[in-house]
Amino acid sequence: MAEQRSWIYLGLAGETGRGRVVQSGLYRMADNGNAWEELHSGLPEAPAVRAIALHPLHPEQVYAGTQSGPFRSNDHGEHWEKINIPDHGLPVWSFLFHPADPDVMFVGYENCEIYRSDDGGERWIRLPVSVRFPDITTAPGSNPAKRVLALDASVSDPDLLYAAIEVGGTLRSTDGGEHWENLSHGQYLNDDAVDMHSVLASRWRPDTVFGIGRAGMFQSVDGGDHWKHVKLDPLNAKGQVYCRDIREVPGNPRKIFVAAGANFQSDTGILLYSGDGGDSWDRVDMGLQVPHTMFALAFDERRPMLMSCATNGGEIYSSRDGGESWTAHPPPPGGTQIYALARG
Repeated sequence: MAEQRSWIYLGLAGETGRGRVVQSGLYRMADNGNAWEELHSGLPEAPAVRAIALHPLHPEQVYAGTQSGPFRSNDHGEHWEKINIPDHGLPVWSFLFHPADPDVMFVGYENCEIYRSDDGGERWIRLPVSVRFPDITTAPGSNPAKRVLALDASVSDPDLLYAAIEVGGTLRSTDGGEHWENLSHGQYLNDDAVDMHSVLASRWRPDTVFGIGRAGMFQSVDGGDHWKHVKLDPLNAKGQVYCRDIREVPGNPRKIFVAAGANFQSDTGILLYSGDGGDSWDRVDMGLQVPHTMFALAFDERRPMLMSCATNGGEIYSSRDGGESWTAHPPPPGGTQIYALARG
């Protein structure tokens, strides 16, 4: 029986703040291919894509988050349709298929809006996120955006949800999204800790949660009630590591990778790896120099030894042996600001 074809998908975008450069385009490349194909049929003009997700059981079903809301393809990206969500036309930053039931889906937006579907994306409701953020996020000169950069859910408790907010810390809901609380106490370090980029609820240790952001990594062993700052080898003058994305290896949650760098824009990109569920961390020897901050990670759910990573400077790398060895892909033709990555 022939092995089913798989793809790597990437999205170009940028920050939404005033005066920021925003690039656009959604691309795919066949696994083992060497050329990017632009996807556009049914998408808005010049899509700024900040989130891509594949259905965990049906990889032909691809979701892309744009500045005009979420879109869905049922044929690996050949054709797209707008998902009918009663949103406010704000940029999408994150998707989540619930790990206990992939028919339960979430979409995270700028302006801290989260929508939920319980029927595979046919009907949606807005969750009542009404958290008040720390004063630091509204100080003069601070970033006013409240973006839901990442969402995660517990496998052991389906009603336990987490959200990483830029800027605003980590949120938790214990009732499926009806009520939310801010978990930023303990995630305070200098002026950076409330700038959170992702959150991971461990599938191996149900009470363990990781939050990553501009100030590095934080770990909780009690579901988010208390946090400790994880010491990583520093990469910048503040003695910190800029962490952008965190992923468990599908089917092996003891193995965790983190995409990181010196700062939001830097000439140093790295991958961090833990083989013991986050007790210890090492820098991955990729066998090459990564010239920009590592921004995104992606695994093939069906073949988790296949993984890719990308920088916000346009570099893309893939491994076919779970991160032991790496090869570089050509850059996307439309720009360098890679904000979203998926494969399968």
